[in-house]
Amino acid sequence: MRVLDVRVFDEDGREVSLGEVVNGRWTVLYIYSKDNTPGCTTEAVEFTELLPEFERLGFQVVGVSKDSVRSHLRFKEKHNLKIKLLSDPNVELIKALGAWGKKKSYGREYEGVIRSTFILNPDGEIVWKKMKVRVKGHVAKVLEEAKKLVGKG
Repeated sequence: MRVLDVRVFDEDGREVSLGEVVNGRWTVLYIYSKDNTPGCTTEAVEFTELLPEFERLGFQVVGVSKDSVRSHLRFKEKHNLKIKLLSDPNVELIKALGAWGKKKSYGREYEGVIRSTFILNPDGEIVWKKMKVRVKGHVAKVLEEAKKLVGKG
């Protein structure tokens, strides 16, 4: 299955394919583990703060986690987020992107979401990716990559 064919839920609870979300636009697609956790909140707030700059370059910013549509709506409202959030409850898109795997915490190994960011061109091809993201300074780096990709950096 192609990544663009994977189906997720948008903020209205409609089932859509990633291709429908990209819809011919440059897209920053970032994968995060859970709404309202410290790192994920920082990342979402920073993407929201820089959203006008991404939009000036012709980009949309879309976050994906396995949280429910309802959880996403509360998360957006609580932190005044302006980015799109998609719900991937069966982790199909997350797995298709390679953002699911072994993690370690306090010496315990488990499977989970690997914080990752992808830039897709208007055809939906992944043209840049960063896996195992550290939140601090990450959003600014993504913006710089976006500028380079559209020749404005």
